[in-house]
Amino acid sequence: MSGTKMKLTSDEMEMLDGKQGATVQKIMETLVRYGEAFDADCFVELDGQSHLVGCYAVPATEPYVRLVEDLVAEGFKTKLPFTSNPLPFDYANVEYTDAERSINDDIHKNQDKLEDMLVKIGLVNKSVFTCTCYLDEVGNVPKRGDNLAWAESSAVSYANSVLGARTNRNSGIIDLFCAIVGKAPRFGLLTDDGRKADWIIEVRTAGLPSPHVLGSAIGQKVVEQVPYIKGLDKFFPAADIAVKDYLKEMGASCASNGAVGLYHVESTTPEAKDFGAGLIRPDAKTYVIDDDELARVAAAFPLMWKSPDAPPDIAFVGCPHYSYDQLCRWTQAMEAELKSQGKQKLAVKTVFAAAVPVIEKFKQSEFYPRFKSYGAGLSHICPLLYTVNPLCAGKNIISNSNKLRTYSLSRYVDDAELLRAIVKGGVL
Repeated sequence: MSGTKMKLTSDEMEMLDGKQGATVQKIMETLVRYGEAFDADCFVELDGQSHLVGCYAVPATEPYVRLVEDLVAEGFKTKLPFTSNPLPFDYANVEYTDAERSINDDIHKNQDKLEDMLVKIGLVNKSVFTCTCYLDEVGNVPKRGDNLAWAESSAVSYANSVLGARTNRNSGIIDLFCAIVGKAPRFGLLTDDGRKADWIIEVRTAGLPSPHVLGSAIGQKVVEQVPYIKGLDKFFPAADIAVKDYLKEMGASCASNGAVGLYHVESTTPEAKDFGAGLIRPDAKTYVIDDDELARVAAAFPLMWKSPDAPPDIAFVGCPHYSYDQLCRWTQAMEAELKSQGKQKLAVKTVFAAAVPVIEKFKQSEFYPRFKSYGAGLSHICPLLYTVNPLCAGKNIISNSNKLRTYSLSRYVDDAELLRAIVKGGVL
């Protein structure tokens, strides 16, 4: 590759010129072309661990698996250990029919191989397959201002917005290449200007809105631009851990129903606390969200079940993966709903998804025996990847995750509806 508009250090030029080997040259050339496509001016050094999106082996990802295999064969390792997205199935904690297992074993035939190779190239260990790597229990918690190269949409949103770290919404393979060289092209959300708000979101609801529906409304309106959200902070109790969980869910919807990699919440998120309205561009547009607008957005969610009145086959809770506090709160909520309906066990097979370290902590808590007694399941699975299997995808899945609803045939219901449904069973 001759010439580049990016300003490169002598070390980076050596990589690009092939002086550190042909494979490093290909990696650097890819990253330079990627950076040039977005008008990057230079590279930045990565400050924190990477989080990779490429965690599952299906026919469509065979080129990725071969790429990882080649890198492992040449002895490459990432500059820092990394975490990775959750796994596509969990036979120990999720029920499958023999036919479903057979299809899983066929389409994921290289899954074990990929997981082993990821460990060799730098995965922390096999307990860190999760989309919520930033939780304390998992340990990949970037500091404010850290430059990162993450890809998973909800993790990117959380790192940028809630933690104040800096990462673009990269693709798979790009995230791995950045992790290997320890650098990322500097553009977009890695720059001060790229973090300015293009939209003012005025929240004028009577109460705290559903994070899933609010996030959907914001994502559809601003798409990939940066919103500055006003009027939401008045609903947040001071220093309440539930605020972070709320923002996690909202950010996931912003990212899945749009391509939002960063949002600011007035008086709440780090940069909004420090810079306030100074983050808003002079020509920012305004979008008012009231209860009627949220009702309009929710009413537009399609119901993809073949029979809308059919009972749910399974419920998934935890997309993105749930935190420890969410598991504890949901145990109490299920307990109250069971009591109100005069029941002792859930009527619908319900799987809560969380990272392995979070699950291990929860199992040591006072809540777990009660949770288990209700018949609820607990897994590290990715609920979305569960639906890669066509037999699983065709089931009547309900969830309180708009992200899961967006990427599958699942039916979205709010928390209250979900509680009633999993306890009562039958038609919603």
